[in-house]
Amino acid sequence: MAKRKRSHLTLLGRSETKIPNSPNEARLETFPNPAPGRSYRIHFETDDFTSVCPITGQPDFAQIDIDYVPEHLCVETKSLKFYLASYRNERAFNEAVTNLILDDFVKACSPREAAVTAQFSARGGIGLTVHAEHPDKGKVSRDGR
Repeated sequence: MAKRKRSHLTLLGRSETKIPNSPNEARLETFPNPAPGRSYRIHFETDDFTSVCPITGQPDFAQIDIDYVPEHLCVETKSLKFYLASYRNERAFNEAVTNLILDDFVKACSPREAAVTAQFSARGGIGLTVHAEHPDKGKVSRDGR
């Protein structure tokens, strides 16, 4: 029975799987929340995220942190890894990338809460951090929180 429940996971346990060419080709896979009656937080982090500046074509490097409180579904880690890696050739501003990651994450698993924080490496002496939340809590203060 456990095997049947996981049959929809297409990446886990398959070494021949290739990284998608773009986020549009990637798929965040999910599995049933093992503790649906409990509120608990899941934290993902990676420091090897790369996307591409839409103007200069130069790579943008970032640490991405994703925190969420699952409802009925949890995101499978390998699919998240492949999804994030699919941005390596994606031309987009850092703000757009961060919000798209949050939108795709929420669409995949409908969490109670979710937040994506992207800390982009300094370019020209200026680092950039973008923080996006679900549900949207409305007005943002001057310090971005």
